[in-house]
Amino acid sequence: MRAFIDDIARSIAFLSRLPVPARHFHGDDHSLSRTVRAFPIAGAIIALPVALIAAALAIIVAPSFLAASLIVGLQLMITGALHEDGLADTADGLGAGRDRERALAIMKDSRTGVFGVVALVNTLLVRVAALATLVVILPPEALALALIAIATASRAAMVWHWHMLPPARSDGLAVSMGRPAPKSARLALFLGALVALPLLPIAAGPIAALVAVACALAAFFVFTGSTRTRLGGATGDTIGATQQLVEVALLAGLALCL
Repeated sequence: MRAFIDDIARSIAFLSRLPVPARHFHGDDHSLSRTVRAFPIAGAIIALPVALIAAALAIIVAPSFLAASLIVGLQLMITGALHEDGLADTADGLGAGRDRERALAIMKDSRTGVFGVVALVNTLLVRVAALATLVVILPPEALALALIAIATASRAAMVWHWHMLPPARSDGLAVSMGRPAPKSARLALFLGALVALPLLPIAAGPIAALVAVACALAAFFVFTGSTRTRLGGATGDTIGATQQLVEVALLAGLALCL
């Protein structure tokens, strides 16, 4: 249990800018092979302040678009736009790269191109629009539960994408941090399902939850299959993009059914 708590703390430090006590890093070898098992729980903890603020905004009946924009802005502040950066780089690589080598070279470039900008703008618009719908329709406590469930599920999806694909290049995050150990990947998937699958129906009802999960699974498998075909494996950028696409799919699925 102590080792798992350390993994949760290390996951929070990796996935966000939230402060973590230094004692959790004693003996840390900077590998994420085992640590990734705690990504879903870390995702829930990272989402907790966002969920509380979202519930507060719903309670005071803040204008829906303003509330949704503040929620997304807080998410970006807490995570440091880590996953959005991965999404933009992946969009640039897959959009402008005509072959595997060119796509990987573009993704390694720190500059953001037109495909990355378009991907960021569109996903941010969908997130804000979907949240604006949820803020109006869902009770405050249900909104908070939905945000925690989505954060948990999307972090589990990151681990599973990473686990399913070999590294696309010989260097980079997917290699330097260590590929998820099979047991850790399975545990991450189990924990993500254990938290998200009960919370989503409680928050939004079984039909909306089913549609949202179906949208998320479709986004996950289409993107992972495309990544395998185009790049031959995963990179740190595609791992971050997975989180974003699953989050957007879950939010859109819920909003469409409510």
